[in-house]
Amino acid sequence: MAWLIQLVDDVAVHKFELARGELLLGRHPECDVLIDDSAVSAKHARLSAKPNPDFPQYREYFLEDLGSTNGTFVNDQRLAKRHKLHDGDKIRLAWNQFKFVDSEEKDLEETRHMVSN
Repeated sequence: MAWLIQLVDDVAVHKFELARGELLLGRHPECDVLIDDSAVSAKHARLSAKPNPDFPQYREYFLEDLGSTNGTFVNDQRLAKRHKLHDGDKIRLAWNQFKFVDSEEKDLEETRHMVSN
């Protein structure tokens, strides 16, 4: 299971489960993750899930900026294109902090090591 956790001063204040195929993040009321901050674009970023090509029972998660003014960052690097997320990645939309948590990624990494040995 994967989660997007909103942080304020490193304290979790909201938790969004990635049960569907995607989450839309932004200021617009239609967004799945609504951020009430004028520095955030109406439709700021999209987090999407795709089946892993090698292990379809697992999902891979990708974050993309949707042309925002103040940028989307992963681990303090501004996104220029779609970016694959990993468990523990820190996400920032303008000045809003999130953490990506994927409890299944560890299982996938263990499977990958067994297959490659």
